[in-house]
Amino acid sequence: MNGTHADPMSQTSPPAFIEQPLPPWRRAVLKIGSSLLAADGGGLTPRFALGLAQFVSANVLAGREVVIVSSGAVAAGRAILPKAAEAGAAMAARQALAALGQAQLIALWQRFFERPVAQVLLTHDDLRNRRRYLNARATLHELLALGALPVVNENDTVSVDELKLGDNDNLAAIVAALVDADALFIATDIDGLYSADPRSNPQAEPINEVHELTPGILAMAGGSGSAVGTGGMHTKLQAAAKAGAAGIDTFLFNGRDGDVVRGLAQGRLRGTRLYAGQSRIAARKYWLRHAPVEPGAILVDAGAARALREKGASLLPGGVSGAEGEFRRGDMVEVRLQDNGDTHCIARGISQYSATDIRRISHHHTREIESILGYNYGDNVIHRDDMVLL
Repeated sequence: MNGTHADPMSQTSPPAFIEQPLPPWRRAVLKIGSSLLAADGGGLTPRFALGLAQFVSANVLAGREVVIVSSGAVAAGRAILPKAAEAGAAMAARQALAALGQAQLIALWQRFFERPVAQVLLTHDDLRNRRRYLNARATLHELLALGALPVVNENDTVSVDELKLGDNDNLAAIVAALVDADALFIATDIDGLYSADPRSNPQAEPINEVHELTPGILAMAGGSGSAVGTGGMHTKLQAAAKAGAAGIDTFLFNGRDGDVVRGLAQGRLRGTRLYAGQSRIAARKYWLRHAPVEPGAILVDAGAARALREKGASLLPGGVSGAEGEFRRGDMVEVRLQDNGDTHCIARGISQYSATDIRRISHHHTREIESILGYNYGDNVIHRDDMVLL
């Protein structure tokens, strides 16, 4: 039973979700599960993907940015070689099917868009290693700046059990924080969160809003309704908790209901809104203020200090006078003002360059970075979004 409106128990279905306006957003992550893409006979179907693609296109035309997190590679691979899953260990078989199906999955999404679709495959290692995390973040931001549509999936072909993210709901929440999204949309095969599992309990009541993910709310989550999916409602609430910790609201809706998807494109939600406990900016600034710093610091002159304090500027190499310690790219470090031989901390943030690199590019213009280092991680030593003033 998949929870669609064609379900035989619709005669005794619970009350409908109310329609509520979506808050304004600039950038969002849209997570789409296998149950919305897998065809009954194997492979992928555009049946529900088309409406979701139209939602993406409508928002891109309105000047917003969308990153898709899409499952479906394993289901696509199973259609290419139906017997592949019978041979070898379960993990190796899944990895082989994912490798076979990734091209099919990207081809499915590319057919709906005139803009280029970019495949981005991530593993747990990519997201827990700070330097690789920053590289993934930079890549996604650059793809959006170029007008491409990033389609993210877990890299099942190289993931192993202890490193797997486990489901794309949680991956979507991590990606939402990675790209500084304002909203996380999760397309599922039921209408939203209910007080009980609506597939087995027709008395289940719709939950239109969740302001806090209490144990009671978590207990309402049932299991997966699809044989091809890996995440039930419980993982969607886990994802909402992760997104909420980054100050990002989560919206659950039925991706199989064309009216719901069209309404979403027009700024109307019929589903469940899960509120973040704090604003996205407040959550990030709190983390930047309290995350442990590495030994060492970036030293800046008075002009750079004024630009940081009064203009909210990023830290550029021209205002850097040196570096203390031996920190690496991606480390959290202090920013210290040199004043009459003394130094005092004025900010902290994530350095885009190592201490060694910073010593080489200090006092230089951003256009000189590549000629000095032989590579370039961007114009900023610390971007203003990765910095908090003290």
